[in-house]
Amino acid sequence: MQYGGGLKAHAVYMSQYQLLPYNRIQEYFGEQLNISLSQGTIFNFNKDAFKRLAVFNEITKEALITSNRVHADETGININGKGHWLHCASNDLWTDFYPHKKRGCEAMDSRGILPQFKGVLCHDHWKPYYRYQDCLHALCNAHHLRELTRAHEQDNQVWAEKMKGLLEEINKTVINANNSLNEVETKKYLRRYRKLLRQAEIECPPPEEVREKGQRGRLKRSKARNLLERLINYESDVLRFMDDPDVPFTNNLGERDIRMTKVQQKISGCFRSMEGAEIFCRVRGYLSTCRKHGVSSSHAMNLIFEGKLPNFVDGLS
Repeated sequence: MQYGGGLKAHAVYMSQYQLLPYNRIQEYFGEQLNISLSQGTIFNFNKDAFKRLAVFNEITKEALITSNRVHADETGININGKGHWLHCASNDLWTDFYPHKKRGCEAMDSRGILPQFKGVLCHDHWKPYYRYQDCLHALCNAHHLRELTRAHEQDNQVWAEKMKGLLEEINKTVINANNSLNEVETKKYLRRYRKLLRQAEIECPPPEEVREKGQRGRLKRSKARNLLERLINYESDVLRFMDDPDVPFTNNLGERDIRMTKVQQKISGCFRSMEGAEIFCRVRGYLSTCRKHGVSSSHAMNLIFEGKLPNFVDGLS
């Protein structure tokens, strides 16, 4: 039996956008539309969409490489009972997902976006991101606010509550100033930031440099001390949102883009194979990008099987 593009688009939409398991899609087509589809046929539709999106996948990659800002994040996924990682690189207009058996630089290098990126990379201070030195970095202050709250409530760190308030005040001022502070205000907040950290050094000092015989490496710090040292050593990356209007206060965009992966795992369970994970990543990245450009998911899916690219890629392909 031959199936038209509309039916294929419908099935892939239900699988990759609505995240329904194959057996429920099969049941829907049989009971509601009186169309008999095997689960193997539905999988073949997904494979067809994956192949048709090869050109778009490369367009997305190039668009992110040449952009001014990229948000990066990763999350654990289950493929056939084994732990893997789903990586995300995205910004306001483009989304790229890809699965890998590893979490670090080997995985990020394999996709090839971050090694060539020269803009501002927004992330949560996971150390492998700092292996990329051709770009600037911006840290997620939503993470800092949570850690500062913990340091104050659980470790009784007074400085942490004050720093949380200062970061929130700076962010509010930046928003009210249309994301652009003047030099005077920037310097004022920088002085307050540094003064507060000097006070924090007194309240939360480093561990005494007393080592046991044969002990090497960095002495263990408390969570509050590690946070304080990050705020000191990565000052520019913490405050980059203050003087770069294109840099947001948080990495929430990257976290939002990757959130549906967890929904998929809850609804459909683990991926059966790496091929299935790759299909999900490519199709979901395409749909996410289309929605960012104002193209509905159903229309975007129809375009795939019509052999067309969305209008917003004109001049990029």
